Amino acid sequence: MSIEVKSPRPLGQALMNGLRQRCPSCGVGRVFYKYIKVNHTCEGCGLELHHQRADDAPPYFTIVIVGHVIISGLVMMERMYHPAMWVHLVVWLPLSLAFSLWLLPRVKGALIGLQWARQMHGFGGDFT
Repeated sequence: MSIEVKSPRPLGQALMNGLRQRCPSCGVGRVFYKYIKVNHTCEGCGLELHHQRADDAPPYFTIVIVGHVIISGLVMMERMYHPAMWVHLVVWLPLSLAFSLWLLPRVKGALIGLQWARQMHGFGGDFT
């Protein structure tokens, strides 16, 4: 019985490449061919990206991050200026939408980078 030792991959670099929406391995190829549709393979190094299993994690983390930022800003604005409700709606709803749409692909890319660095879901050679 032999134990296969997998070589470590740079977690920090993989996360940064994912945040930039680039291949976690080479940092050159794009991870997505549409907004959040993952490429089958990297056009830079040929890494197969279809193994990723981000599933519901990117929206969850995006909601948590956006919620903390928006609610903090909303509470500070309310305490400092006491604006009317319509002002809150005009400011915070579009800001929430824009920040969520901007952040979602970056979070998904980072999670794909994490999976690659930790050799999860087929990124390590096994498909279990």
